[in-house]
Amino acid sequence: MAFYELRQYKVLPGKLESWVRIMEEEIIPFQVSKGMVICGSFQGETDPSVYIWLRRFESEAEREALYKAVYESEFWKTQIAPRVPEHLDRSAIVVTRMVPTPKSTVR
Repeated sequence: MAFYELRQYKVLPGKLESWVRIMEEEIIPFQVSKGMVICGSFQGETDPSVYIWLRRFESEAEREALYKAVYESEFWKTQIAPRVPEHLDRSAIVVTRMVPTPKSTVR
């Protein structure tokens, strides 16, 4: 059964605009090119420390394969990962895996 991964990040002060740019221009397109399904990307309406995005996976096996394709790639290791700590409080990342309820429209 398909499931979703809701990722909530705490963005460092003054870094939301640059983080959203990196997500929208680099991270999301790169992950999509590897097969990730990105369902949405959000920033806090009134809180500039809030960034949330949502990904969908068909199975745990697919998630594992996509994580490997993305996070073990040279591009991720050399171009993306080094910039994350200057934008996010990594200790505050919250990842919630969710499955749609039987009558959910996103099933």
